[in-house]
Amino acid sequence: MSRLKDILELGRPVNSVMVGFAVVVGAAVTSPNEVYTIPVMLGFLTGFLISSFSMTVNDYYDVEVDKINSPHRPLPSGLVTMKEAKWFAISLLLVGLFPSILISPMHFIIAIFFAFIAWLYNYWGKKHGIIGNILVATSISIPYVFGGLSVGTGNDYLIFYLSLITFVAATGREIVKGMTDVEGDKIREVWSVARSIGVEKAAYIGSIFFIAAVILSLLPLISSTTGIVYGMLITIPDSIFIYSAVTMIRDGTSKNAFKIKKIALFGMLAGLIAFIFGGVYRG
Repeated sequence: MSRLKDILELGRPVNSVMVGFAVVVGAAVTSPNEVYTIPVMLGFLTGFLISSFSMTVNDYYDVEVDKINSPHRPLPSGLVTMKEAKWFAISLLLVGLFPSILISPMHFIIAIFFAFIAWLYNYWGKKHGIIGNILVATSISIPYVFGGLSVGTGNDYLIFYLSLITFVAATGREIVKGMTDVEGDKIREVWSVARSIGVEKAAYIGSIFFIAAVILSLLPLISSTTGIVYGMLITIPDSIFIYSAVTMIRDGTSKNAFKIKKIALFGMLAGLIAFIFGGVYRG
């Protein structure tokens, strides 16, 4: 039982539950009355299992780094072998893709794309700066679309706005996050934006993405996709991102970036709440 627990820990269940929950949120934004349906439940399973696959692959490729930074993890500690981790990842991938087939062929294709993005980031993208940031942001935004399409036809643009804004905001946050450990990135040979062009310039680029997210947040109102409730609630995350952008421009240091990456996460969560209520109250 203890060995099984160690293997399951590779999938980081708590993180993976959050990805599954993101699928449910996507469904709630698109059609609140259809959240408790079989397609959404299958979508949750797909999100959870593919995320577990991604987490396992991450530990597989990071085993040498984790021997120094996280020696207690199952792989570097020797509690789980590399071969066991490999087969666990393959099993998660195959089992995770199965529920998506039951939803629709399109969901199966999206699930394969999600898994490929996760593998590509861990295998190659992690060390390649802005490309890695974009891959992470894509992985964060995909579950919302996956969930939305589980209950909709693709004609509801609100879920696509949510995914787009999440992608832009997450890219900005990943850039800022890369400013917090430039020295560590040198050791790991990770070419973050901050390491490539300098911390101050990275702060400006991260700020541009934050401001872009604020501008894009107006699209649901301009297109009349949602109404006044969204309009009121979205001012909260917009204020957070404007503050984050201005603060980063004024103080583009690694110390400040550590603070802003946490604040930006709250901004993303507040934006998610705005979209959920915006989906429920459209008028």
